[in-house]
Amino acid sequence: MKNAWRRAATSLLLIVIVALGVRLAFAWSQVRQIPPQALSVVPFQTETGHIAYSIASGKGYSSPFQRDSGPTAWLAPVYPYLLAGIFKSFGIYTLRSFFAALALNVFFSAGTCVPIFYAGKRTAGLAVASVAAWLWALFPNAVIIPFEWIWDTSLSALLVAAILWATLELAESRRPLDWCLYGLLWGFAALTNPAAGILFPFLLGWVAYRIRGYIPARRWLARPALATALAVLCCVPWTIRNYRVFHKFIPLRSNFAFELYIGNNENYDEQHQGRPGAVTQDREILRYLRMGERAFMEEEKRKAIAFIVSNPRTELWLISQRFLDFWTGTAAPLTAFRQADSHWLRLILLCNDAAPLGALFGIIVLLAEKNRYAFPVIVFPVAFPLVYYLTHTSLRYRHPLDPVVLLLSAIGLNGLWHWLSAKIRKKASVGDPPQVSRLPNTDENSRHAGRGGRKHQKARRAFPP
Repeated sequence: MKNAWRRAATSLLLIVIVALGVRLAFAWSQVRQIPPQALSVVPFQTETGHIAYSIASGKGYSSPFQRDSGPTAWLAPVYPYLLAGIFKSFGIYTLRSFFAALALNVFFSAGTCVPIFYAGKRTAGLAVASVAAWLWALFPNAVIIPFEWIWDTSLSALLVAAILWATLELAESRRPLDWCLYGLLWGFAALTNPAAGILFPFLLGWVAYRIRGYIPARRWLARPALATALAVLCCVPWTIRNYRVFHKFIPLRSNFAFELYIGNNENYDEQHQGRPGAVTQDREILRYLRMGERAFMEEEKRKAIAFIVSNPRTELWLISQRFLDFWTGTAAPLTAFRQADSHWLRLILLCNDAAPLGALFGIIVLLAEKNRYAFPVIVFPVAFPLVYYLTHTSLRYRHPLDPVVLLLSAIGLNGLWHWLSAKIRKKASVGDPPQVSRLPNTDENSRHAGRGGRKHQKARRAFPP
């Protein structure tokens, strides 16, 4: 029975099935509460949905805010084109399109169990791999977000987990084909969520360092260069398209300046005289439509940089607030927990706060054990959020990183379990009664042994065999 439970607990197939079931059950419960007319339209009222609408309508990659505003590079192209394909197949703004997009998100999210399982197995063994996959299968945000956001969020989580797994496997591989596939994976990920690109030099550098011992010196850098070239080559057509449209070098997406200004403007300066009106989406959209994308972004960049340079103390305070917000979902986690109006919301907040604490403990365990895979796992939570510390953040932005956060939490739990087990064993051994020592070479024992031996010899003579 014990072995059967162990096999079930470590079965990747079972974990994926449970992950699928939980996500579908949540989606079904939400669908029953929302009118079909709303489901067919409201989830697509985002920049992603509007661009997909333009593509499916024959207007090209344009108009991120529903009104015709011309070509755009606001978002990287993979997910808008994927959603446009759904519109082409199932109709624009239809219930069938919503269900198709939801099904893809659910499969992306449940499928993330696979790379995180194998990355965990490579890093710390089967037990940690299973715990990490179970944590992801049941993590509230991972259950909710595929339904709540028709966006690249769930696909990005899958790709980030796949990148970690591929990086760990590549360090043990000697086949050039694996480097080619690694470069193509990175190219696809960059065209889906460019924020992940910050990890590329760290991970590629680590793999290059690891292989230096078994690759001839003259070919040591050839394979990392091949992966880099293929990753860049994947992005070149999109970059050329952006240059032809905007006459400006825009590698992947154009909206960084806008995101920077949203998080860094005079509204955050308490000493500013005559504050401007609140930075609202409606106000910024009107300016965008009036100015055009290129001019709008250039002005946003100028204003954001001017604020950052002239308000260094305020900027440091904002960075600290965004750090807390990124990892807890709110700048005041205790207040949010107390004010939550349901046990379900409190569970979500608790899990969101517990995951990074577990990840911190996992980092400590990896460093203490001098795990050979510590660097590529730890670099994810260290490097990935940097762009959000500078701009603005939410739990949705953290979501692509959550599979790795939960893997680190599983490593931390495993380390805690071993530490507690060792403490219990040590305490038990201290409490054991002392063992009676037998000293066969002492004189007293020798005398007893001698008398016993003589009696035994007499008995043998009295009772011969």
